[in-house]
Formats: sequence, C-alpha cells, structure tokens
Amino acid sequence: MQLEESKCRFGFMWFCFSFFISVSGSMDSCLMIWSMKPQMRAFRFLGHKDAVLCVQFSPSGHLVASGSRDKTVRLWIPSVKGESTVFKAHTATVRSVHFSSDGQSLVTASDDKTIKVWTVHRQKFLFSLSQHINWVRCARFSPDGRLIVSSSDDKTVKLWDKNSRECIHSFCEHGGFVNHVEFHPSGHCIAAGSTDNTVKLWDVRMNRLLQHYQVHSSVVNSLSFHPSGNYLVTASSDSTLKILDLLEGRLLYTLHGHQGPATCVAFSRDGELFASGGSDEQVMVWKTNFDADDGDVVKPQKYSSSVDGTHGTVIVSVLEQRLTLTEDKLKECLETQQKIIQNKTN
Repeated sequence: MQLEESKCRFGFMWFCFSFFISVSGSMDSCLMIWSMKPQMRAFRFLGHKDAVLCVQFSPSGHLVASGSRDKTVRLWIPSVKGESTVFKAHTATVRSVHFSSDGQSLVTASDDKTIKVWTVHRQKFLFSLSQHINWVRCARFSPDGRLIVSSSDDKTVKLWDKNSRECIHSFCEHGGFVNHVEFHPSGHCIAAGSTDNTVKLWDVRMNRLLQHYQVHSSVVNSLSFHPSGNYLVTASSDSTLKILDLLEGRLLYTLHGHQGPATCVAFSRDGELFASGGSDEQVMVWKTNFDADDGDVVKPQKYSSSVDGTHGTVIVSVLEQRLTLTEDKLKECLETQQKIIQNKTN
C-alpha cells in the first residue's frame, strides 16, 4: 500500500490498527490521518508552523500527539475538525513523542538536549530529564511505565527511572548518533539503531549487550518490534527495510520498495501490517504472516515476488488521495522491486 498526498519527506508514522487508520507527519508542517478503507478520504490537519517530525496515536486511538521543528507538541482529536492543543516547554525542535501504555502520560525528546514528561488529561508539563549532552532523537516509556529510554546524538542510550527521575544506566556501545530506540514488548530489553549502520539490543535488567546486527550499508533511521517480540523491522538510508529474527539472531529478509532513504517504520498493533515512510514521499503498508505454517514469513495480499532470492514481502495495495486502489501504480512498484532484485543478481 502506498499513500501519496503531501509532496514532502515523511518523518514518522504510527498505526492505530483497531480503528484501521494511520497517521503520518511530514516536512510540509501538516499531519495526515489516513483511513485504509477503500473510497475513504484522508484528513489533513494544519497547526504546526514547521515540519512535523514525529506522531503517535494514544492507546485508545482518541488522541494523536505530534512534535515539530516549531518547538511545540500538539495533541489532536482525530476528527473532521482537527482540533488541537499546544504544549510548549521545549526550546528547540521536538523529534519524538510517545504515550505511556495507560495513555495518561506523554514523553517527548528534543534538540534542546532534554526529555520532558507531560500529563495528557491535565495537559501540563511535569518534569525534565537532562543528562544528554547533544540532541535527543527518541524517547520511549517501558510497557509498564516505570522506565524511560532515550537515544541521542551524544552516541548514548540512557535508561531512566520515571519515579526517581534519575538516569540508572547509560549504554555507550554505539559509534555514531543513535537515531531511534524502542522497548521490547516484554519490557526486558531495548533495541537501538544508529548512524554507525548497526542495530543493537540490550538487556535492561542486567545492563548488557544481547545482540548486534550489522546488516545495513547506511544509517539506521528507525525500527519497530513485532508484538510477539520475535521479530524486529528496521529502516535505513540505504533505502531498504530489514526483518530480523531475534530468536535465531539473524537477518530474515531484505525488503526493497523505497527509491531513497527509508526514514521510518512501524508495526500495527496486531502485527499483521507494518508501514514504512521515506524521502521518496511515499508511505508503504506491508502485510505480514509471521505465524504461517508454510514458511512464508511475510505474504502479499494479492501479488507475490521474490525478494533477495526468497518469497517475501510485497506492497499490499496502492492508494491515492481518495485512497482508491490503483492497479497501474501497484504494478509499477512491483516492477521496480523486480528490477532492483535483478540488478543485484547480475
């Protein structure tokens, strides 16, 4: 599935699968709410004064948070009116927003080198975490809400205790800026991607490195755990997505589709879909089948193709502004994928 609306570079995208809608932010300062049902329109929300670099649905799906280069955080009601409330406390670009699992708190990360925690319903700033010495790219709550993890251009990943507001450990194994970090669904480990082209996983109970992957040829921009916790998908400036089998500790699939850096990737909440965004101005939605008995980890809905010599992922469908299936665009994308594969084998 490809979503084309804002002719700009996408920042981050997040799914609220239970409502079959997705949200994307982009460099033209707008927020897009996409319905993936046929014949449904996308809603374009305006309010930020500069590029929207991060977005996320609340756990209930009733709110959307966004962060921008305009230094603000906005909470949106995803309806036709597109009403929003502005949070102001950061003094530089906001690069990350994330709701706690109960939806009561929001954590944000910024180029002002701080992480900030807010209450959602009272819409108030609570406190800052301030030990990074360079831009903070990403911050996430643990599934139980007790911990916060952050990644920074100071090449560290920091683990924080939310109650004491103290940094309880710094992971310093990356050799470059750390663009993205996520908690494993169990809350027992974290994964991070870096400009050193690697992905690393740590155990947050023992504070030790568990796995190290050097599978990309360029910067790792984003990653997302499958809800089962058994797989990790990554997005890179080498234009590819990679699916890692964490149980086996190996690369499972390399996925081609974007015609430039892949800047973001996220699984749906049930793990049946994942989506990727890129500097090619496309958001692509992919269908998975990790529990299949026939060995196909990822399956197309209608078409099949060979990816790096294996029967793998293809785009589910292509949607335009009115989100109507366009067969010609789908065929064009599949042909592009096949050309890439053929060029690699020649």
